[in-house]
Amino acid sequence: MPNLLLDGAYRFSVAPMMDYTDRHFRVLMRQITRRSLLYTEMVVAQALHYSERRERLIDFDPCEHPIALQVGGDDPQLLAEAARIAADRGYDEINLNVGCPSEKVQKGRFGACLMAEPEQVARCISAMAAASPLPVTVKHRIGIDERDSYDELLAFVDTVAAAGAQRFSVHARKAWLEGLDPKQNRTIPPLRYELVHQLKRERPQLTIELNGGLLDLQSCEEQLQQVDGVMVGRAAYDHPLRWATVDRDLFDDSGAPIATASSVVRGLIPYAERWCSGGGRLWAIARHLVQVVEGVSGARHWRRDLGMAAGARDAGPEVFERAAMQLEERGL
Repeated sequence: MPNLLLDGAYRFSVAPMMDYTDRHFRVLMRQITRRSLLYTEMVVAQALHYSERRERLIDFDPCEHPIALQVGGDDPQLLAEAARIAADRGYDEINLNVGCPSEKVQKGRFGACLMAEPEQVARCISAMAAASPLPVTVKHRIGIDERDSYDELLAFVDTVAAAGAQRFSVHARKAWLEGLDPKQNRTIPPLRYELVHQLKRERPQLTIELNGGLLDLQSCEEQLQQVDGVMVGRAAYDHPLRWATVDRDLFDDSGAPIATASSVVRGLIPYAERWCSGGGRLWAIARHLVQVVEGVSGARHWRRDLGMAAGARDAGPEVFERAAMQLEERGL
């Protein structure tokens, strides 16, 4: 089987985002793009080892492929176990979070604070790579606090690459571990794309993906002139149909369908049937549809009606059927 991480197949991915990229949103994105790599929310490796909620934490629908499990932790043994679990469950990749700056994550001694400990990250990557056949990748920042020079970034990447990391997803902002909350860390530290570009120039053999501040396909296409892949976060969640042509434009898939609001909602119906028949509530899926219709007359009323209908405890897939018909009647 070809290594899709290295042959250019994963040119676009949707970033892992806590409370956003759950299984339902990932299925929604599959109605828009079949080729992009999707990520789970970060799962703490310790939770996979001890938690009785393991199934809820890592279960996914087959339509979500290609899909990566993102894990957080600093214990090589626990992370190796997580890699084995990911392989057994059929994930396509396992990714280590070395970018989250939240105080809670720091207290657990993982996330962005690990950029100060490249040797420990390398031990984790090595253990994960030895434990399963899955590609092991890293999502990280360009630096933390005052440790934000290019030389320090390069030293981190070189150390971790030598341990077996197959792709580096680089958020082109540094993280302030004190003084800024996670939301502020996504916007206040300046973007420094030039450091990621330099990293790719000086390490052409490495697979480098750029993350941070990419708001549309044009900006992604511009960055793909200098890096191997691009990763989009909030812009994908807040404006999902902005990416309706990503398979055509970034993957050269001329036959890919172009999603519409109605096709997204209608495409979710079979999944909603499976979810609700297993006891799940429709609202868990419907909450992600808020921005599928935006910028058109009546969007607010459509969202209100969908929310009221889908929020009922006994709501079923017929709610999506009605919602899709309403959109189709308006040519959306």
